[in-house]
Amino acid sequence: MIALNAEVEQRIRVEGEKAYPNECCGFLLGPPPSAHSGEKRIDGIAAVENAWEPGEQYHRFVITPEDFMHAEKEALKQNREILGIYHSHPDHPARPSDYDREQAMPYYSYIIVAVEKAKAHEVTSWNLTADRDHFLEEEVTVWQ
Repeated sequence: MIALNAEVEQRIRVEGEKAYPNECCGFLLGPPPSAHSGEKRIDGIAAVENAWEPGEQYHRFVITPEDFMHAEKEALKQNREILGIYHSHPDHPARPSDYDREQAMPYYSYIIVAVEKAKAHEVTSWNLTADRDHFLEEEVTVWQ
């Protein structure tokens, strides 16, 4: 399960709408997951610029290694971790694509927000299986 602070969920939606018709992307930040429950509590995001080729950003995103390193350092300064990645799917369902699977890592959560005609809709979260074969959907809860 992944729990989002209500403000974080809203910020992800806004980032998706702002980037439309392109994909937005960024990091999910929070304290280390609880050892007994494994629940990830996301209390912040770090938006980054989609570094994919400009003419193709409507269906792809990429985060540079430099952005990844910077976000990791900032998270550590705040006693937080990068717990996953978020991105948007403009005019497509909030379901991972084959490309998403090929780029993903098993530990992280992958939040996808569907943005239809510049308006954010469904928010889902996914975990890649250890064999990297497919994603499993994880329950998303929102807290105040």
